[in-house]
Amino acid sequence: MTNTAIHKTALALAMSALALPGCATAQADTADASADFREREPSEEIVYFVLPDRFENGDTSNDTGGFEGGRLDHGFDPTARGFFHGGDLAGLTARLDYLENLGITAIWFAPIFQNKPVQGPEGNESAGYHGYWVTDFTRPDSHFGTREEFAAFVEAAHARGMKVYMDIITNHTADVIQFTEGDDTGFAYRSLGDYPYSTRGGPDGAPINPGFMGHEDSSEENFAKLVNPNYAYTVEVPEAESDVKVPAWLNDPIYYHNRGSTTFTGEDSRMGDFAGLDDLFTEHPRVREGMTEIFESWIADFGIDGFRVDTARHVDPGFWQHFVPAMEARSEVVGIPNFHIFGEVYKDVPDSGYIAQYTRRDGFPAVLDFAFQAAMRDLLGRETGTVVLSEMFDGDVLYEGGEEAARAMPTFLGNHDMGRFSTLIRADQPDISQDELLSRVMLGHAMMLSLRGSPVIYYGDEQGFVGDGNDQQAREDMFPSRTPDYNDNDLIGTDATTAESNFDEDHPLYRLIAQFSAIRRGHDAFTLGRQQVRHYEQEPGFFAVSRFDPDDGTEYLAVFNTADEQRSANVWLSYEARAFETLAGTCPAAVPAPGSAAFTLPAFGWALCRVSEVAE
Repeated sequence: MTNTAIHKTALALAMSALALPGCATAQADTADASADFREREPSEEIVYFVLPDRFENGDTSNDTGGFEGGRLDHGFDPTARGFFHGGDLAGLTARLDYLENLGITAIWFAPIFQNKPVQGPEGNESAGYHGYWVTDFTRPDSHFGTREEFAAFVEAAHARGMKVYMDIITNHTADVIQFTEGDDTGFAYRSLGDYPYSTRGGPDGAPINPGFMGHEDSSEENFAKLVNPNYAYTVEVPEAESDVKVPAWLNDPIYYHNRGSTTFTGEDSRMGDFAGLDDLFTEHPRVREGMTEIFESWIADFGIDGFRVDTARHVDPGFWQHFVPAMEARSEVVGIPNFHIFGEVYKDVPDSGYIAQYTRRDGFPAVLDFAFQAAMRDLLGRETGTVVLSEMFDGDVLYEGGEEAARAMPTFLGNHDMGRFSTLIRADQPDISQDELLSRVMLGHAMMLSLRGSPVIYYGDEQGFVGDGNDQQAREDMFPSRTPDYNDNDLIGTDATTAESNFDEDHPLYRLIAQFSAIRRGHDAFTLGRQQVRHYEQEPGFFAVSRFDPDDGTEYLAVFNTADEQRSANVWLSYEARAFETLAGTCPAAVPAPGSAAFTLPAFGWALCRVSEVAE
């Protein structure tokens, strides 16, 4: 059989698996989920990550955000991928049926705070459609809606048993502060050693800030002596933007590091401006107090259920040691027992060690599982052996709380920064066919929804989106797009383009995710149960784990084939297992010998099996 025929056979088998009855059974088991959604643990959530601007335009009257002028004033230009396109809170609320049918239990959206509409050098401007250039932390961006519309969205989601996760930023604000010497230096970072707080413009400069003992002493007494921000650069704030930030204390340059741009390594990783954005002095007690007050208010005012924390590794550990307990305490007071905080610690290697340090030293309950993402790309894009995933899971012991804590790590395949999973696989395999690309992406989602962690679906992946790259190229519109850079993309699993509305509940990826979501929600083993790796190989091929019901210990086997051809293997399992119930794919009816189950899977195939009979 040719490779093309194999891939088409695999796709046909995968699609036939979507018709199995396990989906309906699991759906029935969770019919009352909305009644007690607050009691669900983070590992029980199936998360949908969405950029509101790119999802659905429910209210065209807010497209320009109430700003006058042209696109460089209000930021709205749906033909340009770097500008506002019109999606909003009204659109998100209107599409909750679509998300509920997909099996989503938590919605995480990119920051919705009021942004500087447009920034960037002349000729290279772009807009704050993504939400990361905040000027006002107390209200939604006017392109998205009002505080009342946000409250309505949260209430509507909660009524369906869906949690709401906000994407928050404590590292920086919009780019307002300028440096007199910046144009001459290219805004290069100026280090602590070369530009101490005690002198102006270098060790030989005039003395300033007498008595200040440096940023490592975060006491109010110490920081009361830091009064001059001109130690590294001469700070300037344009008059027109002197009071643009809210709360008002954010307008004072003393609350920023003011050292120039980060190179993302070493000292400047925490103290440099991230892509020119004003870097908050998070060691300062006023900054810690102020940011805590801001985000406590969102919990108290709207009853949201969690925070994804942007650029977590660019903030000093002391800030998080103060901030995280404060958020947990506030959520407990207002009756949110399982408030979820997870930090973004970007590291694209299949090794948990680097990201785990942020759960131990900084105190994050969870971090985005970049190690899982990197392992999945290695498996399905770079065709490494399935051992890479086994070794990655071995690292779960490194997290604070160990393997139990690892169950709450949000797992994902691609995102708005690195690009879509489909795009990454195509980058690794430029000559891949559309059929094979779909098969690999389907397998990736089947694995993510079956393995430990809280799976995150990146909006549009369920509609077969395939971007041209990362960042702006991975942020297509779900509603009919007017962006030529998006509309020429060749999507998988469909003949549609992004020029059409893409909310097709019959798309093969949508159906796959809905099926596996229902299975996951219907069986606690996949959300709360212990995971044990049962089989891996040094080449592409089988990977298998057991998941165990946390109450009665019932064993489930999840078996996957990452190879581009049919494979067979004997998979180790508990010795008392005798027979299986099939949840998805094809499971053997019985075990041939205690401790061993024989599986044959098609290219990029899977099987989810529940041990239905054990030895007396």
